[in-house]
Formats: sequence, structure tokens, C-alpha cells
Amino acid sequence: MLFDIDGTLIDSNELHVSAWNDAFQEVGMEIDRESIAGQIGKGGDNLVPALAPDTDAETQEQLSTREGEIFKERYIAQAKPFPGAHDLLVRVRDAGSKVVFASSAGQEQLDHYLKLLDAHDLVDATTSIDDVQRSKPAPDIFAVALKKLAPLTAGQVLAVGDSPYDIESAAKSGIGTVGLLSGGFDRDALKAAVAIYAGVADLLAGFEGSPLAR
Repeated sequence: MLFDIDGTLIDSNELHVSAWNDAFQEVGMEIDRESIAGQIGKGGDNLVPALAPDTDAETQEQLSTREGEIFKERYIAQAKPFPGAHDLLVRVRDAGSKVVFASSAGQEQLDHYLKLLDAHDLVDATTSIDDVQRSKPAPDIFAVALKKLAPLTAGQVLAVGDSPYDIESAAKSGIGTVGLLSGGFDRDALKAAVAIYAGVADLLAGFEGSPLAR
């Protein structure tokens, strides 16, 4: 099971919207929060060009770096696990599946989330933006995670994510995704998922009948 983190296991998407908003405002760019929210789930390499296509590569990288700094300085302390997140990871492990975190977050953020989730003993491997050249919706993060699960094949793996970018990224590696509405995207945005749940607590409650159990 390949788990996205932000918006999936950790309630942090709106905090990232705030961090991006602050970063854009620092350079005099006004981008409405709704537009930013629609891009959350991508890394900065894909989010910034989508929102500010006229910025050059250097500015894009600076904005991405600054968002990470702002998020750490002002917002990460407010990020909390969704109810049921830790218990879902335990349930997946008890069912005999390996657990891998596959996130567009940086490794430092990922390590922080591991502590919040009390998941160090539950996770078999992690993949962050620091391991790849391109963030979601490019396939890199899930592709690297899949390699870490060798000899398992894509048909033996499922992803769990909250954004259409998770679904698109996983699909490019032949992996199906269980979609969660907890990140703010609606059902229509997640329609390519193999199943949709309100969040991790809902998925845990219906675990036996879910794709994770099958």
C-alpha cells in the first residue's frame, strides 16, 4: 500500500495553501487561494508553472524553496493526523501488506509526519521529492516506491491519495488509487480512483469491504 501523506494521512492541505499564498505575496504575486488549492498535491516544480506560467525557472525554484521554508516556520506545527490515520496503517500491516509513504513532500517534512503518525515501526519504505527529479503528477514518486517493493508488481500494489495528481501519477506506473475526499477535492476530481471514501476513518471503518482488503 502506497500512501500519500498531505491531505491523506495528515490534515495539512489548507496549511500548504497558506504557505504558497505567503510565498507568492512575498514576490508581489497575487494568486487566489482557490486556485492554489486546486494545485495542492503537486510539488513546486509543477505547481508554480501551473499558477504562474510566465515565471522563469530560477523564480520557480525560489518560490518552491520559500514555500517549504514558510511551511516549516509558520504552519507545520498546526498539521495534525486525521482521526484513524495511525490505526489504518496498523490495520494494513496486520492484514499482511507492506506500507510505503509516497509523498511530494521533502524528506524533512516526511520525517516529521512519521513522528506525528507514530509510524516508524509501521512503514517499510518512504519516497519523497528528494528522491526524484519530478513531482506528482509525473510518475516518478510512485515509480520509485514501486521499485522499493520489488519483486512486487504494479498489479499487487494499491495507492491511497487525496488528489487527482496522486491518481494520475500512480496510474502512469500501472497502480490503482483509492481516493479520499479529505484533501478538499470533490468526487468528480477523483472519479478515476478505484474507490472513494470520505477519509481514513471511513476507509478504516469499511476496511473489510475495501480494495485494501482485497
